[in-house]
Amino acid sequence: MELLKKLVEVRSASSDEGKMKSFVLDYVKANQKEWLVQPEIIEGRGFQDCVILVFGKPRTAIYAHMDSIGFSTGYDKELIKVGGPRIIDGIELVGSDSKGEIETELMVIENEDDSRSISYVLDREIDRGTLLTFKPNFRETNEYIQSPYMDNRLGMWNALKVCETLENGAIVFSTYEEHGGNTVGFCAKYLIEKHGVYQALISDITWVTTGVPHGGGVAISMRDSGLPRKSYLDKIIELAKVSGIPFQLEVESAGGSDGGMLQKSDYPIDWCFIGAAEDNVHTPDEKVFKNDIQSMVDLYKYLMKYL
Repeated sequence: MELLKKLVEVRSASSDEGKMKSFVLDYVKANQKEWLVQPEIIEGRGFQDCVILVFGKPRTAIYAHMDSIGFSTGYDKELIKVGGPRIIDGIELVGSDSKGEIETELMVIENEDDSRSISYVLDREIDRGTLLTFKPNFRETNEYIQSPYMDNRLGMWNALKVCETLENGAIVFSTYEEHGGNTVGFCAKYLIEKHGVYQALISDITWVTTGVPHGGGVAISMRDSGLPRKSYLDKIIELAKVSGIPFQLEVESAGGSDGGMLQKSDYPIDWCFIGAAEDNVHTPDEKVFKNDIQSMVDLYKYLMKYL
């Protein structure tokens, strides 16, 4: 899990994914010689900080967002949420500004009108607009991984593991997912126009519920706030059954992903969210069962071969 730990350590709040893009490109260039197929790398002008890897003759693309939740600094030590982080008094935050590296804590302030505001605790003011993220704290046992940013470093890790044996397919490392961005739209446009790719799998992390427990296998989401096309979903579920890989079915009324953005795009792309379930969502203590991680990788490899 050394790669996963390294991914967690890269700061990549929504809108500031440049360092993560560089990490991905460096990792691919350093390791692709060991993969079955060396991909074409698409990035640069026209793609912002996104990275697309194309292997062989792709039919399906895996989408894994590189960004994370966090905070922006405002006026008078105010913190403003980036995406939807859980607000917990005392959580440790890190970042950097013109004055150097930053380590601080979040403080919850109870106001007289019963509202709450959040600020940071530091003996100096941080430059306005500085992005802060959870301090890395990667913990591993025989059964679990617990760390900030399993959402979505685990989705990225899964995609990079699939790269090792992928012969025909595409991988999209996208941005802005946690803050409502739609960079997947122009990535999908490229893959349709250049390679005729109309199928997508969303490599992301869902949450533990009464219906989706730890240890039940990777979750295939039948719906969240978006609805994947039923015929495509049915095909994936049938393949999952044939594979013998542990999986469970998720049905939710809320939540979103790059899949929802694809559904709202102008392109007729079939998509399905498939990911391991985590506890303590959007906190520094996100917790994932290791067997569910393994079933996630195994199912993605199987689907990319047969879907």
